[in-house]
Amino acid sequence: MPFIDLESNLPASKFSEEFLKKLGYQTAAILGKPEERMMLVVKPGLPMLMGGTCAPCVILSVSAIGVTDTAVKNNEHSANIFTFLTGELGLTEDRIVIRFYALEPHQVGKEGTVMSYL
Repeated sequence: MPFIDLESNLPASKFSEEFLKKLGYQTAAILGKPEERMMLVVKPGLPMLMGGTCAPCVILSVSAIGVTDTAVKNNEHSANIFTFLTGELGLTEDRIVIRFYALEPHQVGKEGTVMSYL
């Protein structure tokens, strides 16, 4: 059950329902997870400073079980996510930062239990 959190100073109009569906589909494919397990949150219009400027930018956090736990995996995920975000949002790579968090099954609750038991 991957969690994708996107924070940006771009306006909400850049993040349509279509964009969210594409982001969910693409990140599911990139991470090798079922699309129906994706959890996405987009927080647009935030006051943000990146690299000393308030120019348009994105911070994307990816939290997942079993697929964000090595540099090799995250290097590949990063390249693919950057390709998607630069293409969809028109940002250059220097205006995007991705954070990866490895989760353990006991750290994610669902259906009244934790993923360890599902």
